[in-house]
This record gives sequence, C-alpha cells and structure tokens, in this order.
Amino acid sequence: MTVKRMAGIVLIISISAWTNKSESSDKIAEYCATFHQIQMDIRDCVITPDSGRRAFAAVMKDFRVAFKQDTCHAIDSSYFVYPVKCYLPQESIGGKGKGYRDEGFDLFDMNAKGSHPAHDLFVRDKDQDNIDDRTWKPVDILAFTSGVVVATETSWKYDSDFRGGNWIWIYDPCLNGLFYYAHNNIVEVQPGQWVNAGDKISEMGRSGYNAYQKRSPTHLHLMYLQLDADGLPMPYNTYQWLKNATVKGTLETE
Repeated sequence: MTVKRMAGIVLIISISAWTNKSESSDKIAEYCATFHQIQMDIRDCVITPDSGRRAFAAVMKDFRVAFKQDTCHAIDSSYFVYPVKCYLPQESIGGKGKGYRDEGFDLFDMNAKGSHPAHDLFVRDKDQDNIDDRTWKPVDILAFTSGVVVATETSWKYDSDFRGGNWIWIYDPCLNGLFYYAHNNIVEVQPGQWVNAGDKISEMGRSGYNAYQKRSPTHLHLMYLQLDADGLPMPYNTYQWLKNATVKGTLETE
C-alpha cells in the first residue's frame, strides 16, 4: 500500500490485542531507551548518518515485531484527533499548510538545513506565557492518533541551543510511522506508554532554541515520518489528515 493511498484510509487499533501480542514491558523499555539514545547521538553528532540509519532501522524493526498490524481495521476519520485542544484546523495550521517543506530533510544528519517537514499549529498567546489568551489556561496537546510513546525529552533549559525543546515521539503501528511533537512545556507521558487518539500527552510550550525566541509565536511543531520497508523514515505531509481530524473540546465546554 502506498503512502498516498493511506491518506484516504483510516485505521483503528484493538487495544486488547496489542496488549496480548506485545512483547514484555522490559523489552519495550529497552527499545525505547535505544531509540532515545539514537536521537541523542544524532543531536550530539557522535554517530555518523549511516550508522544512525542502521541503528534506527534495527530498533524500528523491534517495534514492528512488538506491535503488529494484524488488529487494524478500517473505520471513519475519527481515527485522527486534532492535536491542539479547542482549536480548529483552519485557525491554527500555520500558513494554511504552506509551511511544510520536506526538500533536503535528513533525520540523521545535523548538517542538513533548510527543510521543515512538519506543520506548526499556533494558538492565541500574545504575551508568550504559555497560557491561552481566551481560556486563561494552558493549551492541551492531544495524541493525533493512537500509538506507543517511544521517547520523550523533558530536560530542556531556556539557555539551551537545542531546537526541539521538550519533545515526544509516538509510534503508530497501524500507520507504520512516527509522530514527533516538539516545543512542549510539560510532557505528561512516559516511554513505553500506550496512548489513544485524543489523550492528553502534554501542554503546549515554547521550549527549543527557535521556539523560545520572541520572534516565534507559541505553537506545536508536528512532524510525521512514514517508515519504508527497511524501517527508515520518510517525511509525509499530514495536512489533509489535520484538516479532517476530529476536534476535541470547545471554548463553550472549557
């Protein structure tokens, strides 16, 4: 099945089946720790791009074995939940989707510059205090789809030059891909944890070198990487998924 065809097909997971067929929690914890270390090694440039690709492909093979696709069933578009609670896609997707640029992207090479294979989802926060100007509350970030949390980063400091800030990686076995949620303030999930679409995973923030700057409006950076047959990541534009996603929460109910 091609990635393009997947855009028109929505899938759902039987949670009990995942639980029964998954490997032990110790093994999952080991895979998560390996995935996190790969990200750190790439960031710190202590691993070559080729070595990074081999290590990444190996650990994603482990995740594929642990979370098989044979319990996925086609349903309606409720599979996708818009990841910014109480916001509509048309009011928060930056540039109406035109901010997505995947040319030159290489997850394994920190010297690759200029790409932005993601969508920035903005909120109303003029004073940049991580509080929504309409609700006077933090903005909840929700899981866009169901999946297993494979890595988190929660130690970002305001004087750090790392770009992603406090981030979350979630592997969706049915889509066979990884979602990356960046610039969070508070991360509320742990590696190895299963989340369902619409579950709260964090609160929006301004963590990350560029996101922390005054020039940057408060937003969630959402990237999706489709895995190929070898387990290597390819950027995929989720704009249509975001536009058609179920919106959870309204201002009237908050």
